[in-house]
Amino acid sequence: MTTTLQIRIDKKTKDAARKAFHSMGLDMSSGVKLYLTQVMNTKSIPFPVWSFNDMPHKEKLALIKDAEWSLKHGKSYTSAKEMHDDILKDR
Repeated sequence: MTTTLQIRIDKKTKDAARKAFHSMGLDMSSGVKLYLTQVMNTKSIPFPVWSFNDMPHKEKLALIKDAEWSLKHGKSYTSAKEMHDDILKDR
C-alpha cells in the first residue's frame, strides 16, 4: 500500500533537486523515495550534516587564519598536472 507525502519547499530548492534527480535518471518521487529508504536502512541521515555556525569560535578562527596564510604564502597552480608534478618532485 502506498501513501502520499506532502512537503513545503521553496521553488529554487525544488527546481534544483528536480534537475539533479533528472541528471541521474530519476524523477522527484523516485529521488525522495531513495532518500527516505536510505534513512530507513541506516537509521540516520545518509550524509554528514554540519554548519560553520555550529563550529566553536576558536576552530573558526583557526580555519580563517589557515586560509589567510594559504592565500598569502601558498603556491598556486594553473593545472592539476602542474600541482601533481610539484607534489611528486618533493618525494
